[in-house]
Amino acid sequence: MDLDIAIRIDSPPAITDNSTSDEKREFERWERSNRMCMMIMKMTIPETFRGTMSSDIATTKAFLQDLEKRFAKSEKSEIGTLLASLVSMRYRGKGNIEEYIMKISSSCFKFKVSYNCQKETWSLNELISHCVQEEEG
Repeated sequence: MDLDIAIRIDSPPAITDNSTSDEKREFERWERSNRMCMMIMKMTIPETFRGTMSSDIATTKAFLQDLEKRFAKSEKSEIGTLLASLVSMRYRGKGNIEEYIMKISSSCFKFKVSYNCQKETWSLNELISHCVQEEEG
C-alpha cells in the first residue's frame, strides 16, 4: 500500500504545467501517503495530545518532529528523582521525628537548588517534556 512513502521520502516538487506524467504520478503517490499517514496518526494518538499539536502541520515528517519535541525526555533527571523521593516520604510513627524532618528539609533544599539551576521560563514543548519525564519517573 506504500503508506510509509511520506515518512521515507521527502516531498517531491509541486506539480506544474511542465511536469511529466512520472513526476505527477510520484507526487500523487507521495501526497496520498502523506494524507493517509496524517489521518492514521491523528486518529491513533490520544485526544489530549491532539489538542496540543499545531493544526497547520502539513507533512508526516513535520508532525513526527513536532511530536518528538513535545515528548523528548529531559536530561536533567535529578529533579525527577528528588521530587519522587520527596512526594513518597511518609512518617510511619517509628523512629526519630527530628531526623524525619531533617531528611525532608534536605530533600526540599536539593530540589530547590536543582530547580533554580534550570531555566526560569520554559516553552510549552519543554514543559510537556518535563511533565512526561515526571510521570515516567
